[in-house]
Amino acid sequence: MANNNSGSNRVEVPQAREALNRFKMEVANELGVPLKQGYNGDLTSKQNGSVGGEMVKRMIRSQEQAMSGQGQ
Repeated sequence: MANNNSGSNRVEVPQAREALNRFKMEVANELGVPLKQGYNGDLTSKQNGSVGGEMVKRMIRSQEQAMSGQGQ
């Protein structure tokens, strides 16, 4: 079976990897999702998705504020 991983989880700026990991852990903590370093297969899709979704919402909000000249 071929691997169809399109690299959707690839970090486009490798230097940002650690900052993204810290951000992910911060969001998970705020949402009460028991995310840990390494394997998280014991978490539900809903738990994992809530972390990713909140990260995207915050990144979009930050970019919109930057583009409107409001800063952060």
